[in-house]
Amino acid sequence: MPTPNIVSARLTRWMNRLHARASSLARPATGFVSQPEPRTIGSYARGRQLMAGNYLFAGHLVEAPGGSPWDITPPDADFRNALHGFGWLDDLAAVGDTAARARAQEWLWDWIARYGDGRGPGWTPELTGRRMIRCIHHALFLLRGQEADRSEAFYRVLARQALFLGRRWQAAAPGLPRFEALTGLLYAGLSLQGMGRFTDPAMRALARECRAQVDAQGGIPTRNPEELLEVFTLLTWASAALAEDGKSALPDHLAAIERIAPALRTLRHADGGLARFHGGGRGAEGLLDMALTASGTGGRRAPEGLSMGYARLSAGRTSIIVDAAAPPTGPASRDAHASTLAFELTSGRRPVIVNCGSGAAFGAEWRRAGRATASHSTLALAGYSSARLGTGHARGEWLIDAPQGVPVEMSHAPDGIRFEGAHDGYLRTHGLTHARTLELTFEGRSMLGEDLLLVIDDADKRRFDKALDATQLQGIAFQVRFHLHPDVEPALDMGGAAVSMALKSGEVWVFRHDGTLEMTLEPSVYLEKGRLRPRATKQVVLTGRAMDYATRTRWSLAKAHDTPISIRDLHRDEEMDLTN
Repeated sequence: MPTPNIVSARLTRWMNRLHARASSLARPATGFVSQPEPRTIGSYARGRQLMAGNYLFAGHLVEAPGGSPWDITPPDADFRNALHGFGWLDDLAAVGDTAARARAQEWLWDWIARYGDGRGPGWTPELTGRRMIRCIHHALFLLRGQEADRSEAFYRVLARQALFLGRRWQAAAPGLPRFEALTGLLYAGLSLQGMGRFTDPAMRALARECRAQVDAQGGIPTRNPEELLEVFTLLTWASAALAEDGKSALPDHLAAIERIAPALRTLRHADGGLARFHGGGRGAEGLLDMALTASGTGGRRAPEGLSMGYARLSAGRTSIIVDAAAPPTGPASRDAHASTLAFELTSGRRPVIVNCGSGAAFGAEWRRAGRATASHSTLALAGYSSARLGTGHARGEWLIDAPQGVPVEMSHAPDGIRFEGAHDGYLRTHGLTHARTLELTFEGRSMLGEDLLLVIDDADKRRFDKALDATQLQGIAFQVRFHLHPDVEPALDMGGAAVSMALKSGEVWVFRHDGTLEMTLEPSVYLEKGRLRPRATKQVVLTGRAMDYATRTRWSLAKAHDTPISIRDLHRDEEMDLTN
């Protein structure tokens, strides 16, 4: 018997199809009353690849030179959604020449002919909103040189999508999908003749979603930094479009922008990229800086403490970002990771310590592996994650048995800043609490770390003793992992007592530990969006066994003494290769 979640998903799809077909009866818009400035950022390199017939979406490369993207059988739903969301229009517009315009026009009107009457998989509220934004942003690019009948078809399909969004935006999942749907509806109301009736409802709905979804820290329930950036970008676009039309966004909308901006600054590494946690990547190149500038919020940082559950330590050219809160649960945990107390470290323009990232683009097995604690730079018990994956949900695997208590304290150390945190993710299974201390010196040249596994009270002792007995008193195995960025060149040094890490900037960092655990340099992977396959890299692993009620290890990461304070980092990153 289908579960209620599956039945609900089927009903949603059926209602989307019904309203999509009904929207074909909409009275067509005849033109624009105003048009927001194009604000989406495309990639010139991706645009050139598209023109060559190389379709790289959601980790899949399909080569179809000279054909239509709508003739492709999508490898999976994410590939299909990328096509129907029209993000490729940004890339072709980034190329911007006559050939790119002709290709964009050909693909758009082919889509209209096949799906413009409400057919096909692209008629969901979030995809329709995403598509609406792109079509309006790039309308001048698309309409140049077109005959009247094509222009009429373009306006007619925009009107149909506006009517569909007006009826179905509530069916979008809360969070980013709903913000996409409402921003598309607002654009339609502001831009299209005869659609002005949607403007005020869209404004009010956006304000309600801001109030419900954006918390006092400027965070969202998924705790995904890249998704927070996408929500922030949509809100700034919507606010700017309203201002261009002589209107002002509602107070809750503007207040959400004010709260999110400093949170994003907390989540921004020294190289300008976002911390990679809970399914998020670094963000499109330049998008974070552009969104922050466009928001008009100035350089205000988040108040002392956490932002969206993350702690930031920064000094000199070094930034450290720590996952310092319980992971999302329930529907918000569909893409969440078991990453509590994991951290990333970036030096200048160069990531050093990273998390493996989201493997969603590489299939279900990589997606599941990327969510495990072992794929993050933190401590994990062998064979266990600090949160487990539950099944049986129509929209994916949710996190269950996640840490509940995550006490955190930020303070000043004698020569820097200190982070102290703990979580109870292994309490129920092993009676153990993981505690972690990180210290970054004022000049940003070194950090000290300490990881502890503790048994705190009598109930925990009973659980620990039972788990220890199950190992025939051999101890509970654990590893402390430090995943390295692929551009880092590590080497065992000092007879295996240290690991030197050379960066392309010329900096050298050295990792040492107190000798209580066994240290090895092992293979790892870097899961990066926009690649065809995971990138090979390395990880430093400290391995030990918990035999007592308290197990401690100390380690350090510091720039080599001969690394200067300031380095001119002139090494250019190589252009992304579609074959790698």
